[in-house]
Amino acid sequence: MKIARLFAQAALLMICLPLQASESTAPPKVLKYAFQIAETGFDPAQTSDTYSQTITSHIFEALYAYDYLAEPAKLRPLTAAALPEVSADFKTWTVKLKPGIFFTDDPAFKGKPRELVAADYVYTFKRFADPATKSPTWNAIEEMGLLGLGELREQALKSKKPFDYEREIEGLRALDRYTLQFKLKHSRPRFVFGLAQSGRSGVVAREVVEAYGADITAHPVGTGPFVLKDWRRSSRIVLEKNPAYRERYYEAEPAADDAEGQALLARFKGRRIPMIDRVEIAIIEESQPRWLSFVGGEHDFLDRVPPEFVNVALPKGKVAPNLAKKGIQLFRVMGAESAFTFFNLEDKTLGGYSADKVALRRAISLAIDIQREINGVRRGQAVPAQSMIVPHTSGFDTSYKSTNSDFDVPRALALLDLYGYVDKDGDGWRDMPDGSPLVIEVATQPDALSRQYDELWKRNFNNVQIRSNFFHGKWPEQLKQARAGKLMLWTLADTATSPDGIDQMLRFYSPAIGARNYARFRSAEFDAIYDQLQVLPDGPEREALFLQAKRIQAAIVPEKTNVHRIVNDMAQPWLIGYRRPLFRYEFWHFVDIDENQRQPR
Repeated sequence: MKIARLFAQAALLMICLPLQASESTAPPKVLKYAFQIAETGFDPAQTSDTYSQTITSHIFEALYAYDYLAEPAKLRPLTAAALPEVSADFKTWTVKLKPGIFFTDDPAFKGKPRELVAADYVYTFKRFADPATKSPTWNAIEEMGLLGLGELREQALKSKKPFDYEREIEGLRALDRYTLQFKLKHSRPRFVFGLAQSGRSGVVAREVVEAYGADITAHPVGTGPFVLKDWRRSSRIVLEKNPAYRERYYEAEPAADDAEGQALLARFKGRRIPMIDRVEIAIIEESQPRWLSFVGGEHDFLDRVPPEFVNVALPKGKVAPNLAKKGIQLFRVMGAESAFTFFNLEDKTLGGYSADKVALRRAISLAIDIQREINGVRRGQAVPAQSMIVPHTSGFDTSYKSTNSDFDVPRALALLDLYGYVDKDGDGWRDMPDGSPLVIEVATQPDALSRQYDELWKRNFNNVQIRSNFFHGKWPEQLKQARAGKLMLWTLADTATSPDGIDQMLRFYSPAIGARNYARFRSAEFDAIYDQLQVLPDGPEREALFLQAKRIQAAIVPEKTNVHRIVNDMAQPWLIGYRRPLFRYEFWHFVDIDENQRQPR
């Protein structure tokens, strides 16, 4: 019997060899698309923008990930072996890692396979606290309340000595090779959400960070499904399937009534991922060439139909007949995101908390015609926002209404008059109460779409006789200026990274000044609400606190949350399996390309 089995196995091997050779000669499956904004780098601890984190989330891996098809959102283990063991008070979280996961080969490992171990996550989280890292997301890690981590950072800052990675702290420990334990200062019922963001808290290896030093942003080495192959800064990014990626298979849990999700699961369940071989990303800031490259078949996927082409692509909300004839697919969803305009509360013109300064910000907010913006520049692909809390997250209430969304020029004029912002020198423009010129400096970008917003904003300011100057800069540079508190106001967008609405409130939390708190807003009352929200379990008491926070925003106006955006993605017929992720950036390893449907160009 043993001899017969050996002959059978040999025969099967002979049959399989030609198939393997045939598959190896098949052309690689390449996903091509474009970012509209340039990346800033690929070190998870040093990036916070969507575009960079889209890359890092495919190279690095967090402990957990969101189920690709589950709605509402559901977590599943990624490098962890199971969901965490949690103490009754939500202060101690213990995670077991899957053994046998390896980092991508790199010279830093000196030719030896490098297995992922619990100590790597300890190092990864400590890096955020290291002042030398200058992490823009340290505040989010700080808010986790890991015992001893903040103190370790303070010691480095005060002593002006290198951060002590060797010092063990109670809040972050490797209990053994594959067991990781987090201990928190306060109860954190939703702590696990912070362990499910591969773009930010994906694990890194200490040897790699130390080998590349200041150049680490150009040398991402993780355990994920893709590796960086080529990078021309602000121009082109190429990634390839990680040839040594562990055996991982398509699995998901769509709702029983989710016909699309069930169909995707039936098609892909059990397939080894990733299913594509290569991803090529171009940076195309202007909408027209980005649109044309997709329509012309040069790109397989269009991340957000540019507003200028919504009427062409989606008349009456449906795929245009000429595109439908080509098999173009539409993926339309209300995003868990917002576009907002922050006011720098440390600016000498707009900043401050006195009645006259609040009145100026309220007047500007009332003067902004959001519905015209939606109908015009956005081509109907958004809804007015009532607060910073975004759809699909806790704290979002469709029945809530605030002055944040009001457009009322007479009330804006009355406020300006009442608080002394009047034309004192007769030149037709309002002045400050002390008689100095009132001039609003608006940060913007040099692309054609931004110019449309600029024209609308200029009209809004003119309607209330306020001078405005617009200065242009590349988005990454404007972001640096915003974090440094050097912009008076700027409009940008934010996307939720978890189903918890508190994520967006970080923009008003004072410890986040210099990072996501672009408005540099300080409020002891707001900070206390934020801290309470972290501790409380989900329920009516927590929802009541969300309401208080929203009312503070409406009263003091550190920002005007303009809109929640409707996202329209498009794909060629040969791109299969796509579904826009709500709380994560990674999707490449869940899609496939059907070469039989690809049209020759």
